[in-house]
Amino acid sequence: MLYKKRLVALAVSAAVMAPFAAHATNGMNLEGYGPIATGMGGAAMAYDNGTAAVMNNPATLGLMDEGNRLDVALGALSPDISVKHPESGMTWDSASDAFYMPAIGWVQRRGSVAYGVGVFAQGGMGTEYKSNNSPGGAMSAGWIQNNGSQLEQQFASVNTGTAMADAMGLREFSEVSVGRVAFPLVFTPSESFTFGGSLDYVWAGMDLQMAMPGNMLMDMMPGGSQSSGVVGGTLVQGLNQQMGDPQDPTTEGIVGINYGYFDFANSSDYTGEATATGLAGKLGFTFRPSRNFAIGATYHSKTNLDDLKANGATVTMSTLAADGAGNVNQMEDMVFKGDMKVVDFQWPETYALGVAYRPTERLMVVADVKRINWAEVMKDFTMKFTVTAAEDPNMVGAELDATLFQDWEDQTVYQLGFAFDATQALTLRIGANISDNPVPDTRVHYLFPAIIEDHYTAGFGYSFSDASAVNFSLTYAPEVEVTMGEATIAHSQTNWQLMYSHSF
Repeated sequence: MLYKKRLVALAVSAAVMAPFAAHATNGMNLEGYGPIATGMGGAAMAYDNGTAAVMNNPATLGLMDEGNRLDVALGALSPDISVKHPESGMTWDSASDAFYMPAIGWVQRRGSVAYGVGVFAQGGMGTEYKSNNSPGGAMSAGWIQNNGSQLEQQFASVNTGTAMADAMGLREFSEVSVGRVAFPLVFTPSESFTFGGSLDYVWAGMDLQMAMPGNMLMDMMPGGSQSSGVVGGTLVQGLNQQMGDPQDPTTEGIVGINYGYFDFANSSDYTGEATATGLAGKLGFTFRPSRNFAIGATYHSKTNLDDLKANGATVTMSTLAADGAGNVNQMEDMVFKGDMKVVDFQWPETYALGVAYRPTERLMVVADVKRINWAEVMKDFTMKFTVTAAEDPNMVGAELDATLFQDWEDQTVYQLGFAFDATQALTLRIGANISDNPVPDTRVHYLFPAIIEDHYTAGFGYSFSDASAVNFSLTYAPEVEVTMGEATIAHSQTNWQLMYSHSF
C-alpha cells in the first residue's frame, strides 16, 4: 500500500494499516520504536533517531539536520505463545504468531523550529487458540487454565458430553491494537537545548472471543468468592431467579453452568469489532552540555480514550436444568445478542530519562530508564453488555456487567545500547532491554499473556548517500513461563523492524 508517490497518499495508507495488533513486549508497549532505537535496546531519549521520536522523545527532532526527512517503516512481531497442562502433557499453541506494522513519519526543520506528522502502532496484545491446536483433542485453553483435570468430574452424574465437547472446541481469540497519529512541534532556542512535544490522536480496536468455564463464572457471581472478578446486572439477576437446588431432587430450574462465551470479533485485519478514539500528549527536552554528551527526558500522558464499543456482540450461556423428578439435563444454549462496551480502556502515562555519550568519534553509548504506570490503567478489565435480542423477549434490555481483575504492576524498563560506525556508510548496533513482568502470576490470563521481560537487540544502518539510508533491527525475547491455576503459560518473541529514510 505504500507504493503511492505523494506524501499525503503515503500518510493515508499508513493510517489505514497501522492498527495491526502488536504483541506484548514491555507490557503492551513495543520494546522500541523505529529500528535505530530498537537496535540499541529501545533507548532513544538523547540523540537523533528519526521520526520515531514522536513515539520516543519528540524533543530529539530538534537534533536533526535542516530540511525535510521522510521515514517509511515496516515492523514484524513473531510471538510464540503456548498454554500447557503439565498433568496431561497437553499443549495449546497460539495461532497468532505474526503481526506486521507499517509506520510513516515526516518532519521538517526550519531554523529553530521542527514540526511534522507521524503514524505509528503503539502496541497491544493478542492470542488465538483453536480446537485443532492440540493433538490431545478439542479443548479450549480457558478450560485447561480454570478446570484442568477436574473438568470431567464436574457434573459427573450428568450426561453433558455434547455440551462439554461444544465448549472445549470453542475458538478463543483476543486482539488489542492501539495506534497514534502524532503532530510534533519542537523548538531549538540554542545549540545545546531543545524542547517540545506532540499532540496525539489515538485510536484503539479490540476483538474478543472468550470461553468462561462454569466454575469460574459461578465464582464471579454474587455468593461466590469473586476471587478472579465479579459479574452482575439484571441478566444475572434473571438467571439467579431461575436457579434451583442441585442437592434437592425435587427442584426445578437451572442447577449448573457449563460455560459462558463472550464474542465480539470481526474478520478485519485493520480494526477490531470494538473501537474507540481519543487524545493524548507528550513533552520532552534534550540538553547537550558538550559535543559528546547529551541528556534527554520525556513525559507521555495517559490517554483519554472513549469506551470501546461493539454492536452485534453475543453472550452465550450453556446451562444444566433439573426437571423436578431427579433428572438433570443439558438445556439448549441461551444466546443473547446485544451491544458490548469495554469500559475505560486507557494507555498509561510514562516517564523516561536517558543519556547519549560518544567516548570516541565512531562509538556512541546510550542508556535510558523508563517508568510505565500500568497499575493505574490495568486494575481490571470491565465489560458491559446490553441485550438487544433474545429468545425470551423479557430479557431484551437486560444488562450484564463482567469485571476480570488484572492488578498489573508499574514497570521499570532499563534500555542500553551501543552504535559503532564501522565505515562512513555503515553503522552497527547492539543493545538490551531489561524489565520485570508487570502481570502478577495470580492474575495472568491465557488471552492476555503480557509477561515478556528481557529483550536482546541488534541492528545496522546503511547510508547510500546523504539523502538516502536504510536501518534494520532484530529483537529476541527469551521465553518467560508463569503458572496460573493448572496451566503453564509460556511466551517468547522474535521481532524485526526495517525503515527507509529520505532527506530532502
